[in-house]
Amino acid sequence: MRTLMGYIAGLLFGLGLGISGMTDPARVLGFLDIFGAWDPTLMFVLGGAVVTTFIGYRLVFRRPGPLFAEAFQLPTRQDLDGRLIGGAALFGIGWGLSGYCPGPAFASIGGLTAPLLAMLVAMIAGWFLARAIPARA
Repeated sequence: MRTLMGYIAGLLFGLGLGISGMTDPARVLGFLDIFGAWDPTLMFVLGGAVVTTFIGYRLVFRRPGPLFAEAFQLPTRQDLDGRLIGGAALFGIGWGLSGYCPGPAFASIGGLTAPLLAMLVAMIAGWFLARAIPARA
């Protein structure tokens, strides 16, 4: 049941990206072009995500536990380290250069283009690189 719920959540996420137009990298790049043809669409999509998450977390945590798991799985670390900051910086640079973040990139695989392929290859290489760099305890 847990796997099915994961697929349903992924499907809803992908549909939301498609309906909002976030699978089009021109939308993201247009949002970053504040002195040119600025496109505020991303701001509204992110705002909707923040509001939905804010309400959803408050509703979910009123329950004694999740519906399809034994316990909530929440992060326990609260510190910032070089790996986290470096990864966040690389994520932002890659998103700004390509117009894709991982979710929309995977949702766009059906219309694979050379820039999308380059972004996916770089992202997968980054995963392997991140695993190769040892974390400090």
